[in-house]
Amino acid sequence: MKRDVLFYFSLGFIILIFLTAIFAPYIAPYSPYAIDTNAILQPPSWHHLFGTDRIGRDVFSRMVYASRISMSVSLIAVFISTTIGVVYGAISGYFGGWVDTVMMRFVDIMLTFPVFFLILAIVVVLGPNIFNVMVVIGLTGWMGIARIVRAESLKIRELGYVKAAKLLKKSSFYILFRHVIPNSMSPVIVFATLGIGSAILTESGLSFLGLGVQPPTASWGSILSEGKDVIQVAWWMTLFPGLIIFLTVISFTIIGERLKK
Repeated sequence: MKRDVLFYFSLGFIILIFLTAIFAPYIAPYSPYAIDTNAILQPPSWHHLFGTDRIGRDVFSRMVYASRISMSVSLIAVFISTTIGVVYGAISGYFGGWVDTVMMRFVDIMLTFPVFFLILAIVVVLGPNIFNVMVVIGLTGWMGIARIVRAESLKIRELGYVKAAKLLKKSSFYILFRHVIPNSMSPVIVFATLGIGSAILTESGLSFLGLGVQPPTASWGSILSEGKDVIQVAWWMTLFPGLIIFLTVISFTIIGERLKK
């Protein structure tokens, strides 16, 4: 990995995005909501690095603040899905038998639904806002992690230290959270890293369709959506958010693939 330039480029880019999100008020030259009617649809320049939108807002400032929304939504969604998947998979694998059969059949049923369309349906019912987006993405993305942890749990429950814990009359709750889950986390970390990129794409897709973060709050997907209507005269409004989404997702994917090795 020391010679893997692509890995370090990806890691550096992700760190840059996180630092941008944390220090957004100090990086953005303008307020993301500031309207300047004298600077409508201006191309990139020294005054507006990423140009301006249809009502004169600075696209660079909105992109900087949007990094907070896009990253926080994806991280919280992945945390929710990882927590559910780890606990669910550990219980299924540890107890085995009919418990494992029933729980895994439910996972199979969930996997038959097209995830993005399921998310769309739920968001339409619950209403589009940032909280609902985080929860819905988290509640529909745990099945893959559950299957991974279940497979790990089936192996771990047969190891000596788990059998010793049973001989010492330790409770199933203790064994699960003291031995099974901690020793199942290596593949989970890799899967969660890949899941962040997927969550960013999902959030961006929902915001692009108007079902994610609502105006005037900016996310990368909503900025991209605003740019599609003026793409012939304001190419910068689709180029920059699309490029940032692409680079962020591909960086998380590269990091996850390298960790998998």
